[in-house]
Amino acid sequence: MSLPSEDFKIRFAQPKDARTILGLIRELAEYEKMFDEVEATEQLLHEAFFERKVAEAIIGEINGEAAGYAVFFHNFSSFSAQSGIYIEDIYVKPQLRGRGFGKALFAFIAKLALERGCSKLEWTVLDWNEPSKAFYRRIGGEEVSDWRVFKLTGKKLEALAGKP
Repeated sequence: MSLPSEDFKIRFAQPKDARTILGLIRELAEYEKMFDEVEATEQLLHEAFFERKVAEAIIGEINGEAAGYAVFFHNFSSFSAQSGIYIEDIYVKPQLRGRGFGKALFAFIAKLALERGCSKLEWTVLDWNEPSKAFYRRIGGEEVSDWRVFKLTGKKLEALAGKP
């Protein structure tokens, strides 16, 4: 995989990176107009990535400074009986966009998916985020228009689980 710049490196996150990842998550949330929804803390991220290992993170750096990141985890298709990778977050700092860093992060995860025997990458995008949609189409992503994402959180999740 060729990188967009000699100075750009991609690496797996390490325990010491929890603060950096949290900062990037907050930047992404601000961009997506969802900052009030961020509940993550350094401790929760550390536990998720490095203790429970429910997700993984990579960090793209320029000269040792974080330029972007991605968070992903494995999913599974019962129809194909194969695993895939779901990209929860992928973010490049606004001032660094358009230089190939986002594509490099995607390519890194695509290569990892193939090495791990995965059959697909999946992710979601907000309806209004036309710049990201255009980018995803340029790298070959296909919009799945006949599926809608549902979620259950907070009190509704607790109610369904029968928690008083």
